[in-house]
Amino acid sequence: MMRTPRLDDPDLPLTEIMRHWPATVPVFLARGMLCVGCVIGPFHTIDDACEEYGIDPDILLAELRAAVSLAAATRPPAGVAAGR
Repeated sequence: MMRTPRLDDPDLPLTEIMRHWPATVPVFLARGMLCVGCVIGPFHTIDDACEEYGIDPDILLAELRAAVSLAAATRPPAGVAAGR
């Protein structure tokens, strides 16, 4: 059985973060990070990207967590069509 990855896993590649939590994509884009669709994404972690862009990894992780939480809070319940 595959377990769900943890957003704070220091070894989790950026592409896996964006695949499991699509709500994180706008966070990268808003910061001007070119991680979305980057060929290095499968190999870079949050720490790697933060080092490249001069960003505090704790701050970025907090922003990613907030985006994931907001998306979960605004998602309609299972089986309920949006806008109905």
